[in-house]
Amino acid sequence: MAGTVRDKQSMREVEGLGIEVFPFDREHPLENPKDKLKSATHLLSSVPPDTDGDTVLDMHGETIAKLGHTFKWVGYLSTTGVYGNRNGGTVREGDALEPTSSRANLRVEAERGWLSLSSHIFRIAGIYGPGRGALEDVRQGRAKRIDKPGQVFSRIHVDDLGRVLAASMATPDAGKIYNVCDDEPAAPIQVVTFACELLGVKPPPVQSFDEAKKKMSPMSLTFWADNKRVDNRRIKEDLGVQLLYPDYRKGLRASLQGRN
Repeated sequence: MAGTVRDKQSMREVEGLGIEVFPFDREHPLENPKDKLKSATHLLSSVPPDTDGDTVLDMHGETIAKLGHTFKWVGYLSTTGVYGNRNGGTVREGDALEPTSSRANLRVEAERGWLSLSSHIFRIAGIYGPGRGALEDVRQGRAKRIDKPGQVFSRIHVDDLGRVLAASMATPDAGKIYNVCDDEPAAPIQVVTFACELLGVKPPPVQSFDEAKKKMSPMSLTFWADNKRVDNRRIKEDLGVQLLYPDYRKGLRASLQGRN
């Protein structure tokens, strides 16, 4: 098994798992990419696009295309942000893409490029798990309870994401698109409140969205601009995935145990 990283710290961490690691970014493409990729049976890209597009496709798309017949499975990690805003409505894999930000537009273009290589596309909701998510935000004093009536977000525990990818690799269906999220879209204020309860700390004061947005970064504002529920039936019906953490309560409890 081998992978790429962008910094030396990550390289040390991944090498500690017994994985061969190569540095990679737009300024540092893979050396001899054909030699490094020709023995691979499965190829997964989790590299987000930058302002110029998809770095992997720009740097090595031609090589990947030429080696395509040697791969048993190719996957690309995208985001549910490609659907845009549905005012609380539900989105499914076949729905039209209506991105509301430049970042989401870049994801749509990246998906098209990867689909041209017969890839599996995974539109992933907010990822959380040990050391990442609401619990860590509360611990670090970053958590906010923002009240925006009717607003919901979908999310997925990192362990369940791994199970979805493994199930797809075991049953390849080139060109298939999967929404990856749990069963319960929820308001962020509920998730933060529950995280505080688990940690036994006083929750931060409630802020209205109109008040909170005055101090939000442009990226945070685009995050809050989209309000939708994500349908996850395909990962269950097509891949046979049974979620370990079908809602944020079970997932946060498990994350707390994993951290401790």
